[in-house]
This record gives sequence, structure tokens and C-alpha cells, in this order.
Amino acid sequence: MAQLSFKNRIALNYIITTGLLILVVFSVIYSIVKHTVYSHIDENINVEIRNHLAEIKVVGNKVILIDEEEWNEREHNTVDVNPVFVEFLDLNKKIIEKAPNLKTETLEFKDSVEDYELFDTKMGDHAIRQIQVPLHVKKRQIGYIIVAMSLADSKLVLNNLFDIMCLSFLAILLLLFFIARFFAGRSIKPINSIINTSKIITKDNLKTRIPLPKTRDELYTLSKTINNLLNRIEDAIEREKQFTSDASHELRTPLTVIKGTLEVLIRKPRDNKEYEEKINYCINEVDHLNMLVDQLLLMARFENQKQNVNTESVYLNALILDVLTLNSEKINNKEISVKFDAEEDYYIQSDNFLVITILRNIISNAIKYTSIGGRVLILLSKENGETICKISDNGIGIAKGDLEAILNPFFRSNSTDHPEIKGTGLGLSIVKRTTDLLGIKFKIESEIEVGTTVILCFNEKMKTLS
Repeated sequence: MAQLSFKNRIALNYIITTGLLILVVFSVIYSIVKHTVYSHIDENINVEIRNHLAEIKVVGNKVILIDEEEWNEREHNTVDVNPVFVEFLDLNKKIIEKAPNLKTETLEFKDSVEDYELFDTKMGDHAIRQIQVPLHVKKRQIGYIIVAMSLADSKLVLNNLFDIMCLSFLAILLLLFFIARFFAGRSIKPINSIINTSKIITKDNLKTRIPLPKTRDELYTLSKTINNLLNRIEDAIEREKQFTSDASHELRTPLTVIKGTLEVLIRKPRDNKEYEEKINYCINEVDHLNMLVDQLLLMARFENQKQNVNTESVYLNALILDVLTLNSEKINNKEISVKFDAEEDYYIQSDNFLVITILRNIISNAIKYTSIGGRVLILLSKENGETICKISDNGIGIAKGDLEAILNPFFRSNSTDHPEIKGTGLGLSIVKRTTDLLGIKFKIESEIEVGTTVILCFNEKMKTLS
């Protein structure tokens, strides 16, 4: 069975609900009309009972009409206009007298029906409403009187009403379906716009956006949400393209340098000192290349999937001392004064490898961008239940306008002003992504020619981002 369209499903659901409501209303109307008709008939029958009981007299055991001529001249002689049928029975339920309009027909006494109870029955092929009342004279029952009224006209009215309601019900449902379908089509017009816009959006065409409906309803929210999603996808793809472009450039540069150096070496024989110098230069470039590859791989792990975090007790004091030991040669060569101040031992629950990656990047940057004879201060403290690590230097500093950009891959602030300082521009980007992953608050404060301070706030319990 073919699936109905969304527009048709809306229209169908609408007419089902409305149809049920109309069905209830029609049923109530029919019941009210039927009750009114039957109440009117029952009232007429009761009136006839009272009239006939008042018009008869009993001589011996025989029922005698007070005015037989008047009875014969009444509407009982007419069978086509609301006829009323009357019949008198003795105790043996044999007919004593009956109205002239009955002609050859007789009213049947129903033993299963109680006295004074109104009920529907049939007289030949005609539907009638009947009542059976016992006749009493001086508290002695002498027979029965049966009064009935034709239901032909009432049945005709009720049947016509039922037929009209059925036809009207079907016509109303059909009309409502097309009306609901029309308005449903107008209501879901923004959805068609979303579908058509989505069809033309590709990886090479991410600029197109879904037009926002004028009414700020759920479809407006849906369209806006999809547009925001497209914005994020476009930004992510642009960052991916930029990352790939920058990575290719950064990888190509040391390879080009190594290739050029080796080509120079093989052009003519050289002495051992020159060979050693060029080979050492190539080794340094290879080391730089290895470091760049490692950082790119680390970035890729954060970009493509969540790092498997190994939570353990991390001793911050020891990690900082290890990083300082790894950078001791650079510290000594630049005669930098490093002060590490920690009032006590500080432990946190986090990933040891990732935390040391953060500290290595920040401390190595502090040493790299600090001039000869400068100073680096590392302070561990506790504030408001958090362990605070501040790493400050009095180096070249970062322009305020670059404080956000330096967190982007391959961006280096004032790199042309300081060509002697080598780097890939990936360190702080790795720090930012790692701190986000571990739920560590990360802040940078800096001023040109004054220095830079990096602040890390560790929770006692690690809170990784979902």
C-alpha cells in the first residue's frame, strides 16, 4: 500500500477528528428529534386514553359508547392523517368494539408487555405505537382498551433525517478533506522549501540557506536550526580545508629545505666539516618534521573522534618539574630564570599524558618567546576548590587582537617580526582542544613587550566534555 504524503496525512487526521465530532453532533440531533417525535406521539396516545375512558359507560358487562355518532365522525375514519386506533377487549381478550378506521385490521394484545407501557409494534405492514390499559368499573376489571397511533409519518421523518445526515456527513467529510488538504499544503510550504533547498546543497555549494517563514512558529525554528547547522558545517569544512592547506604547506617547507640541502651537497665534493654541518641541519629539519607530524596526528585525534581519556591521579608538581628538565638545555642556553612556586603537593584526577602535553606546550612557548636573560614564573595554588596553575613570562607578548586567533591551527602572532623564533603554530591549538576535552578552564593574558600569562584551572574531579 502506497504511503500517503505528509499533506494528505495531515488532512486525513483532521477530517477523522472533525468527522468524529460531526458524528457525535448528528447522533445527538437525531436522538433529540426522535425523542421529541415519540414524546409527542406518547402524549397524544395518553390524551386519547383519557378521552375514551371518559366517553364510555358500562351496562352489565357490555361497554357502551356515550356518543357513538361522534366517535364515528372523528378522525379515526381517516387513515392517512395521523390516525389513532382504538380497540376494546373483554377479560378473555376478545374484541368487544373497535374504531371504524381499523376496518379489517385488529390490534394485537401483547401479554409480555406491562399495562400502561408504551411500545412499538406492527399492525399488518404498518408500524404503530401502542398502549394497553385495563378497564375498571367500581374497582372491578371488566376488560382492556388498546390505543395505538400510526408511526408512518414519524418513521418517514426520522428516516429522511437519517438519510440526509448520512449524505451530509459524507459530503462534509469530502469537502473538509479538500479544504484541510489545501490549508495543509499552505502550512507545509516551508517544508517544501527546506526539501528543495536541501537538494541543491552540496559540499561545493554550502552558501545556500533556507528562507525563514514570516510566522515565527515551529517551522521557523526548524528552518533557523537547519541554517545554523549549515553554518557550522560550512565553518567546519572551511577549517578542514584551511587545516589541510596549512598542513600541506608546513610539511612541504622542511621537506623542500632538506631536499635543497642534499642537492647542494651532491653537486661537488666537500670537506667533512661542511658535510657534518649540512647533515646536522637536515637532522634538525627532520626533527622539526617529526614534531609537526606528531602534532598533526594529535590534532587529528581530537578532530575526528573523542580521545580515550585515562583518568588517574596526576601529580602536578612532578609533571612541571619533568617538563622543566626536558627544557633545561634551552633554559640554560638563554640564561632564563625559572621560578617554580608551590606551597604544597597538588594532585588532580585527569589524564596524565594529556596534562603533560598541555604543560609542555605552554612552558616551551614561555621559554621560546622569552628573551635571553628573561624570567619564567610557574605558580601552583588553590582557589575556591580549584587548583590554579599560572605560567608567566616577560617575553615578546601577544597583540590583543591576536589573542583569539592564536588558538587556531598554524596561526603565529608577529611571526614576521621574529623570524628567529621557529614554530608550527599548533601548540596553543592543541592546548585549547585538550583543555576542552578535559574540562580544564584555559585563559591567556598578554601584552606586547610585557609578557604573557597562561592560567589553567583544574577541578578536583575531571569533567570531560560529552
